[in-house]
Amino acid sequence: MDQTIEVPQPQAESQSIVPQSVAVDIYDQVYNLRGTDPEYIERLAQMVDAKMRAVSAHGGTVDSLRVAVLAALNIADELCSARERQDVLAGSLSQSQISMRSRAGSLAGLLDEVLEERKVG
Repeated sequence: MDQTIEVPQPQAESQSIVPQSVAVDIYDQVYNLRGTDPEYIERLAQMVDAKMRAVSAHGGTVDSLRVAVLAALNIADELCSARERQDVLAGSLSQSQISMRSRAGSLAGLLDEVLEERKVG
């Protein structure tokens, strides 16, 4: 493939690093990708290649465009499921924090009562 594709980098990635071109093999096609973290790009390419091969093996299709679309749908499904799990966990964490704050407030009130009784008694 003659063209170079720019690959978005992880958010923690520094913007001051110069993008590099990396040749990767995805489903027996070589792509030149640009990004600031070659190892990250290679890891992404390996994941896409593995997903495409799994889709192809499962479905028996040989049309690479169809395999790519089905692989993309599988990856999108995994992403949506992970986001839903993250949202559920974030909601649980939020409820736990509210519960802990309430409990801490109750304990602080009890401690204040005990300290007040010691002052009086």
